[in-house]
Amino acid sequence: MTANDFRKFALALPETEESSHMDHPDFRVAGKIFATLAYPDKSCAMVKLTPEQQHYFSKEGAEAFTPVNGAWGRRGATTVHLKVAKRETLRKALQAAWRNTAPKRLLV
Repeated sequence: MTANDFRKFALALPETEESSHMDHPDFRVAGKIFATLAYPDKSCAMVKLTPEQQHYFSKEGAEAFTPVNGAWGRRGATTVHLKVAKRETLRKALQAAWRNTAPKRLLV
């Protein structure tokens, strides 16, 4: 996977906008961040999952999904190693992060 693939998947989700936060691109729904690119470096991204979802994705693709260091990681923030992430698994992780953040009116 590439950063452009990640961007394309994120922007395909309803009402998603790309913005910037702390010098790297982020993806928001209703003004709230659900994913970022180039964090902690250009080969990675981050998705905001629940701890349970994080456990599932980390188990499913241990090389591709790892918890972010510290408290954010314990709360579900998950690093995605783009080069080893599988297309469909990454799409599902982005969808989960979007659903966790989107307002209820979009969750139909």
